[in-house]
Amino acid sequence: MKSEWMSAIVIALGLGIAGRAQTPPPAGKVIATAVQRQFATVRKYITQSAEIGTEADYKFKPQGTAADIRTFGAILAHVAGSSYVFCAAAKGVEPPHAEEEFEKSATTRAAIMKAVNDAMAYCDAIYNGYTDAQLSEMGNAAFGTGKAPRINALLGNISHMNEHYGNLVTYFRMKGLVPPSSRR
Repeated sequence: MKSEWMSAIVIALGLGIAGRAQTPPPAGKVIATAVQRQFATVRKYITQSAEIGTEADYKFKPQGTAADIRTFGAILAHVAGSSYVFCAAAKGVEPPHAEEEFEKSATTRAAIMKAVNDAMAYCDAIYNGYTDAQLSEMGNAAFGTGKAPRINALLGNISHMNEHYGNLVTYFRMKGLVPPSSRR
């Protein structure tokens, strides 16, 4: 079961990095390296989005939307808070910041950018710190959802960041801006 699960992850992640000339990962870090590369890509898009947005952009949300729809800045603040939760779960520790902390406390571009950059730095150390074997170790899942291998929290974070990057792309396009993933 474990080898089937690991094989499925290698194939899925390999598809995401196939076709790019890259140095082969060291033995025992094939899966870990694929996960790191996927995080690095979405990390870049999130941090570049934070940098591109102006103070006015941070307050933007589509007109006529429900009150609970997040602004551009609130999406970034949410990603920062949730990244701490996902990455702390992979590390096996309590998160240093709550999921909603920055949505409530960081209201300016500068404060949100700091939250995003600090969260990404926190996660960098975790994504870069594991071998394939360590990623399969069981621990507490993110958000108190039971037990899971460490890799689940890291993949969950990548998925969550990509989901909200998609929101940011829509906001960029609504404002006539080109999102980071489409810039050359």
